[in-house]
Amino acid sequence: MEDNPPTTTALPEPIVEPVKAPAKSGLPIGLIIGLVVVVGLIITGTVLLLRSDNDTTARVRDVFIIFMALESLVIGVVLVVLVVQLATLINLLNNEIRPIIRSTNETVNTLKGTVTFLSDNLSEPVIRLNETIAALKKFFDVIRPTRR
Repeated sequence: MEDNPPTTTALPEPIVEPVKAPAKSGLPIGLIIGLVVVVGLIITGTVLLLRSDNDTTARVRDVFIIFMALESLVIGVVLVVLVVQLATLINLLNNEIRPIIRSTNETVNTLKGTVTFLSDNLSEPVIRLNETIAALKKFFDVIRPTRR
């Protein structure tokens, strides 16, 4: 019979890709430009309102009051939805999560008792038996040394 030397296959070379620096986003620049535009519009609107007559200023004020009332209505509806969602979450925690935690706690306690029982009645006697056998073997080795 011929003895064939074991064949080894070479592993392929690992593919190493260079680490790329994260691309810089234009968000901060766009945010700064948007902020400058908004501030410019507010200043322009304020100057135009200061130069206009009282009737135009009163109309703009009334429109802003209407928008503020609509905004407060929307905020009120959102708050009601938030309170309902919070009540649903509390109900979920009380009725579904708490029983799961209790059940898990009972399972862990049962497992702890089982491990203690096995340790006391199985592991410790086996360890003691191994200790005794090792001590007897050493004793007999000392009394009757083996010839080499």
